[in-house]
Amino acid sequence: MASNVALDPLVPGRGCDGCTLCCKLIGVIELDKPMGVWCEHCDVGTGCRIYETRPRSCEVFNCAFLTLDILTEAWRPSKCKIVLTVELGGKRMVAHVDPSRPNAWKAEPYYGQLKRWARLAVPKRHQVVVCIGRRAIVILPDKDVDLGVMGDDEEIVTREIETPIGFELRPMKIKPNDPRAAKRP
Repeated sequence: MASNVALDPLVPGRGCDGCTLCCKLIGVIELDKPMGVWCEHCDVGTGCRIYETRPRSCEVFNCAFLTLDILTEAWRPSKCKIVLTVELGGKRMVAHVDPSRPNAWKAEPYYGQLKRWARLAVPKRHQVVVCIGRRAIVILPDKDVDLGVMGDDEEIVTREIETPIGFELRPMKIKPNDPRAAKRP
């Protein structure tokens, strides 16, 4: 997994081409724009009205569709209603889902691919997370764990818990000052 910054090379031939879904699903601190609502500077389906003076976080952002050549045209955000991003230096893949299509991630080929990524992520202690607004669902190879609404001061960690039948992965949300936060993800 790679980071979603403008320094990442774009896949040749890919561009936004009228997709503006990141302008709805991704929060922008500099504009005090929360996740899940359209940016006041967005011409939906066209682009940014303040493109030349947009905030730095917008300037350096590229969704994973633009930077990961393994993604097919089916993953274009305007088509699938999912904006893929990568966080924590490549340790977390996040599927930001349009709240107006909250089950889009459950359709194929998306759900199957999220599960495949989860199988690859677990041995590396990485995460695959679906976010629908502030609601977070951790995707594991054998189950999906709905953590509910995430607070501004909460983080997602995944722990290995020993059970009578072996180890179980248990995602949870914690506060940053919780001692378990040092063992992220």
